[in-house]
Order: sequence, then structure tokens, then C-alpha cells
Amino acid sequence: MASVHEFEVTDINGDQVSLGDYAGQMLLIVNVASQCGLTPQYAGLRDLHHRFDDVQVLGFPCNQFGAQEPGTEAEICEFVETRYGVDFPMFAKVEVNGPGEAPLYSMLKAAQPGDGEHADITWNFEKFLVDGDGNVVRRFPPTTTPEEVGEVIAGLR
Repeated sequence: MASVHEFEVTDINGDQVSLGDYAGQMLLIVNVASQCGLTPQYAGLRDLHHRFDDVQVLGFPCNQFGAQEPGTEAEICEFVETRYGVDFPMFAKVEVNGPGEAPLYSMLKAAQPGDGEHADITWNFEKFLVDGDGNVVRRFPPTTTPEEVGEVIAGLR
């Protein structure tokens, strides 16, 4: 199984980013959306990002669930910064399921298939916890709050 650190992704400004730049830090990779009932989780994700010095939250906007992320990258960026004070890294829109899914998400789902008959992402704000070596160690369903994830992170220390 590949390491998350082997992937390059496009950030919300269109720049290529190596996830290897995050080696040594835990990552919480989240598919996010601006018009979802779970959108208020942005505040908790921001707080989680600030709570732990060695944890990076990475937000990947996705419009595959109820078309709840219809905006452009610039609109998404403005929304999350002004509405929720998000200052964690945000990336370009991705698909997380199906034939157009981002390779990163193919790897995440293979490493932590989740419950049920298939590994597909079920909705916005599904979360993957990655250790400092790039290994996917846990998957959280969308309704798991950032505060609950923080308790798990604290317990891993």
C-alpha cells in the first residue's frame, strides 16, 4: 500500500503540493462542502487544526453529494475564510467516488474501506486520519464531529 506522502495534489489556488511536505505530522483528510447540513463542522475542524501542533487538517471540496459544493475554488475559499475563519490547507475540488475519483481517495478508501459492502465515501465530511509516516490509520463517518476526532488523536499520543 502506498503512503499518502507519495501523492501530489492541487491546492485551492491551483498550485501543486506534495503531501510528502507533511511528513512527520498527522493529517486529517476531509471531503468538504459549503452547502451541507454538516458545513458547520468547518469551525470544529479549524479548532482541531489549532489544538495540535503536529496535526494538519486538509480540506478537499467535493460536489458529488447533493451538489452541495457548486462554487468555484475562489468562491469556496472566500466562504470558508469569511464564514468559518478556516486557515488550514484547502485543495481544488475533487471527486471521491466513481471513475473520476482522485487517486488519493482511491488509496484512502483501499487502506480504510469503512463499514458496509463497499468503500465508497458516503457523504460530505468523511474523515481519514493519517499518521506521520503517511499510513491511513482510521476512517470516520461524516457525522463524527471534529471534537470526537480530537479525542481519538489525544488518545493516540
